[in-house]
Amino acid sequence: MGKDFELTFEATVPADPETIWAAIATGPGVSSWYLGRTDIDATTVRTAFGEAALPPATITAAEPPTRFAYRTGPAPDGRFQAAEFLVEARDGAATTLRIVNHGFLPGDDWETEFEAMSTGTEMFLVTLVTYLTHFAGRTGTPVTAFGPMISDWDAAWTTLYDALGLSASPKPGDLTSEGAEVFHTNGQTLGLRTENVLYRYLQGFHGPMVASHIVFPPVVPDPAAEEAFLTALYTR
Repeated sequence: MGKDFELTFEATVPADPETIWAAIATGPGVSSWYLGRTDIDATTVRTAFGEAALPPATITAAEPPTRFAYRTGPAPDGRFQAAEFLVEARDGAATTLRIVNHGFLPGDDWETEFEAMSTGTEMFLVTLVTYLTHFAGRTGTPVTAFGPMISDWDAAWTTLYDALGLSASPKPGDLTSEGAEVFHTNGQTLGLRTENVLYRYLQGFHGPMVASHIVFPPVVPDPAAEEAFLTALYTR
């Protein structure tokens, strides 16, 4: 068995099309909001996440500044994923950004994978909007860290919320004890914003709590510190 899927996302952002193009179609731009470090050349999008890497994606459309698209696969089992970014200028300084992700997930456990992919994708796309709203034109450095393996995710999220000084059900606009603002949360992710950092925590698929942050100068990237935080948090 398997599942064809399509996810759509649309937002109006206070950035011009050229600024959005730099964020969605260049390596430094994508690395400033997406998963890990991304490199883009004339034909291919490559993303490294910690010591792992996503399958390379072939660019299928590059029409600056209005349309950028790419896809992976298909693999022998039929798996593929494709993404299309559509940019439309509006009156004034706002621009509409529409993103369509579609593909095929093989196997009998596609529902679990689809849920994890959906919540993670939502987090990254909301991060893109947050980046374009608060950090446009700045280049960030991705910081990736993995905590210990998690067996009870409800308890794991409660532990993280407590450590950050958040309620048991945080929502956008809430503040941590250190003054970071929640910009997104769902059942498997949490996003926080400060003046110079986008903090993201994600429920690893069959794995650990994952930190996938973006830091902007003058903050210095420190993956070891984030790994130490997660290790201490989940090995008490």
